[in-house]
Order: sequence, then structure tokens, then C-alpha cells
Amino acid sequence: MTDTKLAVLQPPHWPRPKGYANGMMGDGRLVVLAGQIGWDEAGVFPPSFVAQTAQALRNILTVLAEAGGTAENIARLTWYVTDIAAYREQARELGPVWREVMGRNYPTMSVIGVSALVEPEAMVEIEAIAIL
Repeated sequence: MTDTKLAVLQPPHWPRPKGYANGMMGDGRLVVLAGQIGWDEAGVFPPSFVAQTAQALRNILTVLAEAGGTAENIARLTWYVTDIAAYREQARELGPVWREVMGRNYPTMSVIGVSALVEPEAMVEIEAIAIL
């Protein structure tokens, strides 16, 4: 089920983005995932933004696996973060975490600063769209 290849859409004269794609295209079944936060299956949050992000990404992959998908099928992520400055300051720390959980797949992505999330301890919530 995960053999669908996504194509990166990159206008030839645009600078290549770092850590995401400008656009993705693919054929297959659309899988839309609700926002996943950084708690584990017991509802426990790790104390740091980076650790919560890693867990949120793992949660996305866990839900996506129910449809037969993997990280390679993800076409879009939308991040909601409660501290945009922390996101910027910890971007270098996020790179290794990203590669550990998601590999070298860089889908389209938006990062949006919000004042709060429904769960008070949550620092990040990530929605995903995948094509299988």
C-alpha cells in the first residue's frame, strides 16, 4: 500500500527550501489525520518542545500505519506551536529528531504560532495529509 510516489513541486528558478517542500503531488487514496500532540499512549507529556514534537510525529506515524502508510506517504503537515520563538530557537535540535522519526522525507509544511492548545501541557500539535 505504500508504493505511491510523491513528486516534489519545485519551480526551477525558486530557491530550494530547507526542511520542507513548496508543493507535493501524488495519485492514490487521501488520508487526513487529526492534529496529534506530544503525549504518549498513557497521556504523559515529555517536558520539552523537541521531545513533544518527536512524540507528535511518532503519533502521526502510528495513526497513518492504520491505513497502511509510512512517512514517505505524507504530503502535508500543519504545525501549531504555542511558542514560535522556541520553534525558531530549537530548529537545529529538531533536525536530528526529524530525521530519526521521519527519515529524509520533507513534505509541504506550515508552522503557525497559537496562544494555546486544548491540552494545557501541549506545546505542539501537528496535522497530516498523506497520499497512499
